[in-house]
Amino acid sequence: MSISHISFVTLPVTDQDRALAFYTDVLGFEVRADRQVGPMRWLQVAPAGARTVFTLSGPGMGDFTPGSTRGIMLVTADVDADCAKLAAAGAEVTGPDDAAWGRMAGFRDPDGNSLMLLTEKEGF
Repeated sequence: MSISHISFVTLPVTDQDRALAFYTDVLGFEVRADRQVGPMRWLQVAPAGARTVFTLSGPGMGDFTPGSTRGIMLVTADVDADCAKLAAAGAEVTGPDDAAWGRMAGFRDPDGNSLMLLTEKEGF
C-alpha cells in the first residue's frame, strides 16, 4: 500500500454555523474550506499547519448522526489551560487526568461529538 496520510475526518453536526463558531472561536482552528457544492455546504476546519482537517457535515450530507463521533485525540501543549478555556466557553469537560502516556481530558462539541485533549508525556 502507498497510503500517505489522512485527509479528513467527518464530524456530523446539526448546525454548521454553530459548529464553525465552536471550532474556530473556542478551539482556534482555521477554516480550510467553506463553499457550496450543489445543495450542500462543504465546510472544513483544522488547527493551523495540520494536514488532517475536520469536515463539519450538516444535515443532508450522508447518513450521519450528530454527536456520534468518538475517540479523536487532539494534542496540546497545555491540557489544563485548554480545559479551563473550554469550560469558560460552556463546553462539557471531563478531567484532566494523568495517564502513563500523558495528561488528558475529554470534551464535547455543541452537538455532543466526543473529543480528547492530550499533553503527551515526554519520552513516551
